[in-house]
Amino acid sequence: MSDQPVLHVKGRVLVGPEDIRDELWVIDGRISYDRPVAADDIRTVDGWTLPGLVDAHCHVGLGPHGPVDAATAETQALTDRDAGTLLLRDAGSPSDTRWIDDREDLPKIIRAGRHIARTRRYIRNFAHEIEPDELVAYVAQEAQRGDGWVKLVGDWIDRDLGDLSACWPRESVEAAIAEAHRLGARVTAHCFAKDALRDLVEAGIDCIEHATGLTEDLIPLFASRGVAIVPTLVNIATFPKLAEGGDAKYPRWSAHLRRLYERRYDTVRAAYDAGVPVYVGTDAGGSLAHGLVAAEVAELVTAGIPAVAALEATAWGARRWLGRPGLEEGASADFVVYETDPRADVRVLASPRRVVLNGLVVE
Repeated sequence: MSDQPVLHVKGRVLVGPEDIRDELWVIDGRISYDRPVAADDIRTVDGWTLPGLVDAHCHVGLGPHGPVDAATAETQALTDRDAGTLLLRDAGSPSDTRWIDDREDLPKIIRAGRHIARTRRYIRNFAHEIEPDELVAYVAQEAQRGDGWVKLVGDWIDRDLGDLSACWPRESVEAAIAEAHRLGARVTAHCFAKDALRDLVEAGIDCIEHATGLTEDLIPLFASRGVAIVPTLVNIATFPKLAEGGDAKYPRWSAHLRRLYERRYDTVRAAYDAGVPVYVGTDAGGSLAHGLVAAEVAELVTAGIPAVAALEATAWGARRWLGRPGLEEGASADFVVYETDPRADVRVLASPRRVVLNGLVVE
């Protein structure tokens, strides 16, 4: 046994929504449900324990104007960690954040490489901006740079049209998604509107970010194909302000954003009710603060998703979806301890009592 203190976690350990145990031990940074034979230095923590929370859509290393320096990226990651978010799916970043993998005090990251967007159809300095005939090559490149994910920008404002519209022809996304799957990567896409959704889903996409454009006719398609959505409701809350800024120059776009905002909760609840997998993501980075997972879970509950399902979307279910362990025997000790039962009131997620990452208690 190493010099690292043994951690004894007592109370209620939520291995799953219904799999509840009375205690766990942390030995050499790993979870065990067996009492150690001998331990001279034992530290005890009491409370309700969840696996480290998941933000399935964030951007470490990205700021409002593009890539940020390492110190800023570190602050972003620490903010997430202190909020109990210990696994991040980075849904596109122009920064190389591989150095974070060597830091035991920072969350684990699953990267999707850099965004791939159509020329002049995304936020400046965020993405590779290319044309359809280059899409397959760039998807292959980012599939090899990422950690099993690739991120497309599926729609954005077309300035000539004055509204949101699809960025890619059907044949381009079919070929690109097939190439990503050949290389063992899953594909996700930013989509606010409806236009791009059918082509992307029928082309085999694995996930849609935001998904505010989902409609009754498309929801069964998502459900039958098992295509997940990450609604990022804390980001969609910014739509009215964005719309106000575009009223003079792009009134159609502004009106469209307002409609999407007004039906956001109905959209998410209808998808959930139909069996579409829903996961928690905040869209942190860019212009949105990190550390907002608790707020996003609360938004899902406001939308009508049951509390336990909203917790699944950031804890047990999200980890399974991303292929990472939770509170299993021998897993890395990444978990959060709360004062009260988060299944009874998800608002407790905003006030973690203790955060444990790689077996170390974050003070």
